[in-house]
Amino acid sequence: MQRVMFSAVVATMLLGLSACSGMSTQDKNTAIGAGVGAVGGAVLTGGSTAGTVGGAAVGGIIGHEVNK
Repeated sequence: MQRVMFSAVVATMLLGLSACSGMSTQDKNTAIGAGVGAVGGAVLTGGSTAGTVGGAAVGGIIGHEVNK
């Protein structure tokens, strides 16, 4: 079962990374910020949906504004 889960995670990561190939730097920063914010929001709120979504939104905004 662990092998199947690991394979699914690896496949998802590869698909996600290939989707970023045509993105601008600002788009990549936005996506990275949203991902980091979602993880941070989930950790800080004990995994609540509102905390995860809020963290993703805040992280995405910060990531978008980094290079301006």
